[in-house]
Amino acid sequence: MNILVVGSVLKDVYLNLDSRTEQFETDENGVKWLDFSFDASEHRFFSREPSLGGAAVTLEVLSKMGIKTAITGSKLKMEDGDLTSDVEAAAYRYILVTDGRPSYIVPTEYKETIFATPDDFYDYIYIDRSAKLEPETVNRINSYLDLSHNTKLVLYLRTLDDQVLNQLVARANLVFCEGSKDDSEKTSVLESMGLDENKIIYITENKMSYLGIEENVAVGRIDVLTHLSAYSIASATILGGFILGNSVEDSLRMARVNMENARLNSVLSIEELKEISENMDPGEDLELVAANLVLKPKGILAADESGGSIKKKFAQLGIEDTYENRRDYRNIFLSTTDLEKYVNGVILFDETARQQADDGQNFVDYLISRRIIPGVKVDQGLENFENSLETYTKGLDGLAERLKEYYRMGLRFAKWRAAFEIHLNEAGDAITPSERAIDENCRILAEYAKNCQSAGLVPIVEPEVVYDGYYSIEKSTEVTAKILDRLFVSLADFGVNLRACILKCNMVIAGKQFGSSSPDEVGRATSTVLKEHVPEDLAGIVFLSGGQTVEQATDNLAEIIKNGPYPWPVTFSFARALQDPALFTWKGDNNNTEAAKEAFKNRLIANTDALK
Repeated sequence: MNILVVGSVLKDVYLNLDSRTEQFETDENGVKWLDFSFDASEHRFFSREPSLGGAAVTLEVLSKMGIKTAITGSKLKMEDGDLTSDVEAAAYRYILVTDGRPSYIVPTEYKETIFATPDDFYDYIYIDRSAKLEPETVNRINSYLDLSHNTKLVLYLRTLDDQVLNQLVARANLVFCEGSKDDSEKTSVLESMGLDENKIIYITENKMSYLGIEENVAVGRIDVLTHLSAYSIASATILGGFILGNSVEDSLRMARVNMENARLNSVLSIEELKEISENMDPGEDLELVAANLVLKPKGILAADESGGSIKKKFAQLGIEDTYENRRDYRNIFLSTTDLEKYVNGVILFDETARQQADDGQNFVDYLISRRIIPGVKVDQGLENFENSLETYTKGLDGLAERLKEYYRMGLRFAKWRAAFEIHLNEAGDAITPSERAIDENCRILAEYAKNCQSAGLVPIVEPEVVYDGYYSIEKSTEVTAKILDRLFVSLADFGVNLRACILKCNMVIAGKQFGSSSPDEVGRATSTVLKEHVPEDLAGIVFLSGGQTVEQATDNLAEIIKNGPYPWPVTFSFARALQDPALFTWKGDNNNTEAAKEAFKNRLIANTDALK
């Protein structure tokens, strides 16, 4: 993997001026100004420390992350951990520091950045923050990209007013935009240039944002690092993290670590970045992952059917239940084009988490490379209570060690399902689920959730009222509410952080044998139960489709959303309601794979539309 940086090497000179002797004026905002024709020999300062800035910072960051990097038109390189010093600067910038506050003297015009068309192939062309491009230079870059079809373009935009640089926006694979993601006007302009939000990373002096993921930054000592270098360190570290296959969370965190710990001409190595990142408080990271999993308008794909479940599915269509067929089936969903536009995460079965995508990556790394959070089902199925038809969920034995392994594999959330069936007596009262079944399953769910958070994984707790039997929507409301009340008491008893926990919930609906519930009824009943029985500090709620038809699940989801707003994000985590059309199209024949992907994508679009 190699990168060609298009930018200018700048020389930053840091002058820590003595405010007792310099003739400063202070304005109404407390900012000191010095009006002078600069001659370093005439002023008294404590230090005059030069630092290579601009594209040199990008080169250093990427090189120290182990990525082969060069600057076009420059012989600057890393030698024994240091940048070569005999480099002509494109411009000098003076950073004047007085009493800990910086001022800047910068050229009004920078020299044009050179782009020498390379003889070698580069995986990435990175237009650095320091680049000053002329139209002819942009034309040469475009010509190179036209010939080198596999080269990706990464672009840093300091401003949206650079009409020359804006000519490259539409073909960029990733854009760093200086400013806040809350600037709707800026976002609108970028979208009008043909750029969607999946390609934009926003950077300010104290925050980095990508989609719904944010990382706050605290750079305390101006004499060590100013925003002139901080922006370059942030963007280069994030880019390096993505190239190395790290998740969005890990890449932004490493950028934060680099910005907060860098020194002049001395950013951190990849080993240092990893060590500091791994020793950070995991609580904040869990909340960040949880928040990203429930971002709208996207959902979570549940591709976690157990071996027994998938065997039954295959048998219905005469598909042989082999390791290869199971891999090919999962691959339909995970390799669908633009999957990242519709899902925040994917729940995998253990076998799938160890299988490989078509490009040779295991599915976990493959999903991470697409900015999708991989998770895993960790329960081990249902077991009957002694002398009872009711069930509890197995899997607590050895769970802590399994979770540690999953974390090492790159998985960042887990799911555990408990199942409850409603049976009524002649008087219409529910005889199941019993108090025993509710209490024990909720206790197990809470113990599992605590284990997950201790291992660095976000827990999804799934207490499912099974969509079957003969009972009304009112009875479904009553039972669902009772289970949720008991669940959140258990979660509190185990000290589970709700801000890093997600509820996967059944829709409130009458049993199949009772008669159909209209979407309007489902929307109102489900909304009422959630608002009255779910704490507001929960990270979010995702719905299971639970045996409903494909269209029924989508219609009911749309009505639930209409009955908002809610104090937490609400989205979907469907399995069959997303996968069944693709399965029936594929039928075990890989000649039907592309058609199956199209059927799957149609369901993704329908359900993400239902969230809007």
